[in-house]
Amino acid sequence: QVQLVESGGGLVQAGGSLRLSCAASGRTFSNYNMGWFRQAPGKEREFVGTISWSSLNIYYADSVKGRFTISRDNAKNTVYLQMNSLKSEDTAVYYCAARPARIGVAHSAAGYDYWGQGTQVTVSS
Repeated sequence: QVQLVESGGGLVQAGGSLRLSCAASGRTFSNYNMGWFRQAPGKEREFVGTISWSSLNIYYADSVKGRFTISRDNAKNTVYLQMNSLKSEDTAVYYCAARPARIGVAHSAAGYDYWGQGTQVTVSS
């Protein structure tokens, strides 16, 4: 089992920045590729980005490319989502998720085994 806990959400004005953190415990963090997803009210969970265990492979959804940056610190068992130039449409609950590294990265929520509880990000316009 992998336990994931997100933090760093909050209320920010459009154009502002936030950094989300996701702390992992329970298994060897570097054995997992990590993903970030978000879900707005009334919408399906949406892929934001993913990072491989080594940080060599990082992918983003087109909607956040150039504004969001994913990174990880395996020594701290933590993955980060730096969000800049935030827009009102970025408002959602943000989740991190883990997937065994041996099976590669994935852009679909169905491909992830472990999930955090989510952290709310609200962008006011």
